[in-house]
Amino acid sequence: MIIIRKRAYARAGLLGNPSDGYHGKTISIIVRNFWAEVVVYEWDSVDIVLTEDDRARFSSILDLVKDVKLHGYYGGIRLIKATIKRFVDYCQANQLTLPNRNFSVRYQTNIPRQVGLAGSSALIVATLRCLMEFYDVNIPLEAQPTLVLSVEKDELGIGAGLQDRVIQVYEGLIYMDFDRAHEHLVGGLKCYQYDPMSPSLLPPLYIAYHNSLSEPTEVFHNDIRGRFDRGEAKVVDAMKHFAGLAAGGREVLLQHDTKRLARLIDENFNTRQSIYNLAQWQIQMVEVARQCGASAKFAGSGGAVIGTYDDEAMYQELCATLTAIGSRVIKPQIQ
Repeated sequence: MIIIRKRAYARAGLLGNPSDGYHGKTISIIVRNFWAEVVVYEWDSVDIVLTEDDRARFSSILDLVKDVKLHGYYGGIRLIKATIKRFVDYCQANQLTLPNRNFSVRYQTNIPRQVGLAGSSALIVATLRCLMEFYDVNIPLEAQPTLVLSVEKDELGIGAGLQDRVIQVYEGLIYMDFDRAHEHLVGGLKCYQYDPMSPSLLPPLYIAYHNSLSEPTEVFHNDIRGRFDRGEAKVVDAMKHFAGLAAGGREVLLQHDTKRLARLIDENFNTRQSIYNLAQWQIQMVEVARQCGASAKFAGSGGAVIGTYDDEAMYQELCATLTAIGSRVIKPQIQ
């Protein structure tokens, strides 16, 4: 029996997010500390095996409420079903005939849920990789992020941008420019400019996340899109500024200007705070990190922060102070 096993990793936005959904620019890193793994093997029917994340049994109604508050209403099964559907749509649109083969799917993930580390898109990327190998279909690398985005945005109605999908497909350290001037089609899918950079350019980075408090991405992103589409100047200008921070970050990385990078990271969060209503526990994570001398911004939609630190002594201080407010601190594994 042929067993196909693929992983996709968590990610963290270093600069520019959330402008990726607004034709902006971003810089992101892959975070190999956490992953989603999908296993596919030939079967007599299409069978998606439920995991603990798709739990439908609870010890009490209070247990159910707690689970919904932490994880939302959805597990991984809808993501896998939607990925399979979009994969078939892509193949049909590009006149690719799929062999008459069925499969069983199993998955597991250790990516902290609903803290902005892109666990949902990681599961989709891993599933897509399995499907491509199982059916011997080659989808161009450049087109894969857009196909992955369509699973959430078009199939499931989840507000999102391309950033997460680009870094999870390409991995490493990527500078992305989503300006309309770079828009082009690959396999019928819109693509933009994705420039890999050497992770050796990065200074020491930390990521901190809160395990017991979270907020689904679709909740976090809801109102900003409406304000942007209505032309609210404050939001439109902020998205342009986010893009400028990413472009500046690319230059300071190439110049090895760690202090300037730290200031850009702080400015990214300050700009986000000026247009979003943020939960106090999320703001506290940033403030506590900055009190240690580190830079800090959201790694994604909220619940996790990323920043630079000077030395091991500062990192240990970050660990102690952030742990004291219920957060876990790690050094991201990029290579």
